[in-house]
Amino acid sequence: MALIAIGGSVGAGLFIGSGAVIQTAGPAAVLSYTLAGALVFLTLRALGEMVVSVPAGGSFSDYARLAFGPRAGFTIGWVYWWMYAVLVAAESVAGATILSQWVDVPGWALALIVLLTMTVANLISVKVFAETESLFSLIKVATIVAFLLVGGLYALGLWSGTDGSSVGNLWELGGFAPNGWVAVLGATVVVLFAFGGVEIITIAAGESAEPERGVATAITNVLWRIGLFYVASILVVVMVVPWNSTQLDRSPFVVVMETVGIPGAALIMEIVVLIAVLSVLNAAMYTSSRMLFMLTRQGDAPRVLRGTNRRGVPVRAILLGTVVGYAAVVADYLFPGQVFGFLVASIGAILLVLFLTICASQLVVGARVRRNAPERLTLRMWAFPYLTWATLLGLTGIFVAMATLPEHRQALWASVGAVVVALIVYEVRRRVGAEPSRRVLGVEGRATPEELDAVAGTAAGAAVPGPDPDRSPGVR
Repeated sequence: MALIAIGGSVGAGLFIGSGAVIQTAGPAAVLSYTLAGALVFLTLRALGEMVVSVPAGGSFSDYARLAFGPRAGFTIGWVYWWMYAVLVAAESVAGATILSQWVDVPGWALALIVLLTMTVANLISVKVFAETESLFSLIKVATIVAFLLVGGLYALGLWSGTDGSSVGNLWELGGFAPNGWVAVLGATVVVLFAFGGVEIITIAAGESAEPERGVATAITNVLWRIGLFYVASILVVVMVVPWNSTQLDRSPFVVVMETVGIPGAALIMEIVVLIAVLSVLNAAMYTSSRMLFMLTRQGDAPRVLRGTNRRGVPVRAILLGTVVGYAAVVADYLFPGQVFGFLVASIGAILLVLFLTICASQLVVGARVRRNAPERLTLRMWAFPYLTWATLLGLTGIFVAMATLPEHRQALWASVGAVVVALIVYEVRRRVGAEPSRRVLGVEGRATPEELDAVAGTAAGAAVPGPDPDRSPGVR
């Protein structure tokens, strides 16, 4: 599951998008990545506590349901599905853009080929998804480790043929934060979305042999992975390449390798970026289908989408998750080169809304579990509720920054629009359909819906978050 988390989060946003962040914040982009990484890690820790102590089958949509009722569960579940359905489309178009550099085939046709290939891989079995994602992730990990080693030696002046250390690039070109600290915070808004995908492990946990152990290990290890893959990589880039270099419009990783003088660096990195895109596409397709399948079990999506094949794969849910992708193929045919930017903008702040919901849910659910069943807290959110509140305030600050920065305002309102649409659909569903359930999905062999409701739901009653009680022996 740790590799699945890497596969969902380490993609083109790091390999390509980091260049724009560096040009905005200068060398202080390292701090932008550090701040965003800390917020994501703490959010994941809060989610991990709920996953282990309250093993609900619907993941964070069920935790929102436990904390705030069926309206919240319905809304966050469908908004999350929409985010990954759009991401499937965006990554298909991105993959086609890379392939078009090597083959003379129209972009829309390449996007269709990419989409069909990854759809087939997901339809075969969960095992194929896991093995494919693990392979993609291992390639990305090996690439980043090699990049850090080579780039670090060059920056320190220890690489053959260097003219000395280039560490001075951190402060010699206008200072560490040449565009000011507001620019550093503005860059953090962009960086936050590059970390999206780590939450996939909580969905994959339901299909693993040892969910509690897997989630705990993955969440514990994600901190050093964030530090290694993101913060350390950006530190190497800003030491090797001047932050104001126009070359950073391309992949900073390619620019570093070319600066070092490694033959074929551009081609190697383009291949790795393609693998990263396919990896995120693979993870997005898996995540959208599983969230839709969970919504059908809860009664918040048509039951016809619940069907699985003999290998337990939710075929109909997977196929519906690709509908936006096929629409993007048609749009790319009609409006070449204009689709990817629109898709990315439409995703906008949905991930931020998700993280805000996770933290708010953990404040309520965490307090109820501490009061009713503290023995379930084998994986705790540190310094509860204070650190959860601090994380929530940090995420709120980014939300406010998006509303005030003109370049992010459109994406913010598009995402808010998606939430509003989901809320309207819920009201229609409530009036014309069956009464929405406040109960969450149990996990077979681990907990029943009634048990979860008694521990953390309406049966437990509302609770005001207070200081975390003393740890019991053996608590991590």
